[in-house]
Amino acid sequence: MKLKSLALAAAVTVVALSSLATNTAFAQAKEQFFPVLSYRTGPYGPNGAPFADGYVDYLKLVNARDGGINGVKITYEECEFGYATDRGVECYERLKGKGPTGATAFHPLSTGVTFALTEKVPTDKVPLVTSGYGRSESADGGVFKWNFPLVGTYWVAADVLIQHLGKLEGGLDKLKGKKLALVYHDSPYGKEPIALLQERAKMHGFELVLLPVAHPGVEQKATWLQIRQQRPDYVLLWGWGVMNSTAIKEAVATGYPREKMYGVWWSGAEPDVKGVEEGAKGYNALALQHGAGRSRVHTEILKYVHDKNQGTGAKEEVGTVLYTRGVMAAMLTVEAVKRAQENYGKGKSMTGEQVRWGLENLALDQKKLDALGFAGVMRPVSTSCVDHMGSAYARIQTWSGSAWRFSSDWYQADDQIIRPMVKSAADKYAAEKKLTRRTPADCQSVG
Repeated sequence: MKLKSLALAAAVTVVALSSLATNTAFAQAKEQFFPVLSYRTGPYGPNGAPFADGYVDYLKLVNARDGGINGVKITYEECEFGYATDRGVECYERLKGKGPTGATAFHPLSTGVTFALTEKVPTDKVPLVTSGYGRSESADGGVFKWNFPLVGTYWVAADVLIQHLGKLEGGLDKLKGKKLALVYHDSPYGKEPIALLQERAKMHGFELVLLPVAHPGVEQKATWLQIRQQRPDYVLLWGWGVMNSTAIKEAVATGYPREKMYGVWWSGAEPDVKGVEEGAKGYNALALQHGAGRSRVHTEILKYVHDKNQGTGAKEEVGTVLYTRGVMAAMLTVEAVKRAQENYGKGKSMTGEQVRWGLENLALDQKKLDALGFAGVMRPVSTSCVDHMGSAYARIQTWSGSAWRFSSDWYQADDQIIRPMVKSAADKYAAEKKLTRRTPADCQSVG
């Protein structure tokens, strides 16, 4: 009798464990893990924090409003790396295998970390999303299968700025004999636009003066002394964090007209004019499609996240430039998961490889963007095997002394100039790394 009882107990235990394993597997299959690489400290913290807040708040919105991604709950973990490339790589290694199916995708918010991870992600099969930054040639999906510089690269940014300056002068031919100075962060990020600017300089006959600024950018007196001496017609600013506000303050001190200054989209946010406000009036910067201000997606974040005391940062930052950029980055990744689910099964947790396919097949028309709450914020995004960027539009915004306001219509980067540069640089990378361009069969595969 005792043996029968033991056997029965053992059988019940086996069934219970089996049931627990099944339930655990089911629970795991209903989660999608989003790693969050962030920097909230140091000289870049004031710019890095609102981006991370916007990114995480959008993930929280999808959980609270939609119940996750077609029923799959979003989970996330943040890893602070202080904009240090080595620490960013450490965060990547720590988070890439988390979640039931591993990391969904990484947004490093650092061109240096992007360069470091570009060779790792093909082996780990995790997408690398770099909206508005990273390697410009990674728009070529034929070589960079795992990189996605969605909605813009630094070559797009530089090209649009030159188009705008040409328009101001009455035509690109009027740039001949002009002098343009590039004040740039002396890092892979700051050096990215140089190739495009040099190409445009050859085409239009303007002089390009290169003025690197050492990390973190708080010491620029020598740089602005050169600007005072050389008197360029325009200054292009490729800064980040404290470097931006320092540059504007030095321009004020030097007497360089702020209306002749044009920043990249990482030099055109609220922290960049903090402490200068009225002195920065007239300063211009690119907008990565979106600007400052609240749209429907922001009101829904306030309703479903902040009003429930679940907000990641301060309520007041909702709708600021970098916060919205974080929201946009998160939305693009969530939509890639949805796109992947259309092929691999709705209600299922997607692997990094499946999400990669979703990123490569994004089809966000205006109707879909408007339905998501991004009316007036973004233009359509459509990616493919060969185009991992999906959109090449930008606008100019100008600081009024108290707020950012759009001051131009949409510009589209000139594909006739950029496409050959992208292919040439991608081919060079492929030759160096002994890579073969993807075949048509690989492009058509959903596996």
